[in-house]
Amino acid sequence: MPDPNLNPDPVPLPGPEKFLSCDWGTSSFRLRLVELRTGNPTVLAVLKNDKGIADTFEGWRTTGEERISFYRSFLQAAIKNLQGTSSLSGIPIIISGMASSSIGLKELPYAPLPFDTEGEGLYWETFEATEQYPHQTLLISGVRSAEDVMRGEETQLLGCAATNPRQEQIFIFPGTHSKHIRIKEGRVVDFSTYMTGEFFALLSKHSILSGSITAGAEPHTRLGFYQGVAASIHASLLHQSFLVRTRQLLGKMPKEENYAYLSGLLIGAECNELAGTRTPITLVSEGALLAYYSRAFKILGITGVETQDLDQAVIRGQAKIARFLGK
Repeated sequence: MPDPNLNPDPVPLPGPEKFLSCDWGTSSFRLRLVELRTGNPTVLAVLKNDKGIADTFEGWRTTGEERISFYRSFLQAAIKNLQGTSSLSGIPIIISGMASSSIGLKELPYAPLPFDTEGEGLYWETFEATEQYPHQTLLISGVRSAEDVMRGEETQLLGCAATNPRQEQIFIFPGTHSKHIRIKEGRVVDFSTYMTGEFFALLSKHSILSGSITAGAEPHTRLGFYQGVAASIHASLLHQSFLVRTRQLLGKMPKEENYAYLSGLLIGAECNELAGTRTPITLVSEGALLAYYSRAFKILGITGVETQDLDQAVIRGQAKIARFLGK
């Protein structure tokens, strides 16, 4: 049974003029000061570091301190670094990502599918401000299907602008554990997770293939990337992965091309099942991953793919949730 403090079907309340946006992943931490007065979220200040949930959890385990207090202390220090000369006391903070996981601020249950793209149906919990920690905190939980889970992407999805909210669509969020999220009639009805980024890290750093690759500039533009994506369409992934080793041993491909080949092979294996679909696809990403996936789609013949900025999606998604905060 869901925690009674969680709110799966909230009643909208007037939102704040400003809020602190916290996107707390497993290995990264982002804090932003966001203004909502204009109707569109405006970022006034940003703090980024690699103090993700996993690192924070390990730090807490050695202290014996009460868990929520420890995480609040971390957040308070980050807020002080962000604020500069302006006081941010009293400004609420909205947290999405892994902070609601078993190693986060507090573990919250997953909300079940389906949920509305306006935010109704999600779970979250609020923590009231204290004298030592003067920030009302809203912690957003993840979502589960019958066999899959996600934390963070549900908030990112809320911030994605749908060209036709009632049309069936697929939203793709590349990453360590890429998500393909399917929307129908304005509701999230299904999603799938692909361990693309984690497989690449394991194979490139901890397998026999590690000695056969070297990172080079712009791998997605190389011939090896094209060959890797193309090879993923009809051949066995396990067999083609070993060819990364033999192509280098037999002098058929230099290490930089092999790196691009392995990247293309894994991204292609994730995305080739989308070839031929008539469902509109939106790619939500930034930086190198946006370039890799955009190139892979072209190689696979997947056309008409729209793109949206991941960073902006997080902010807009949390801004939707912010309207449920009481002043």
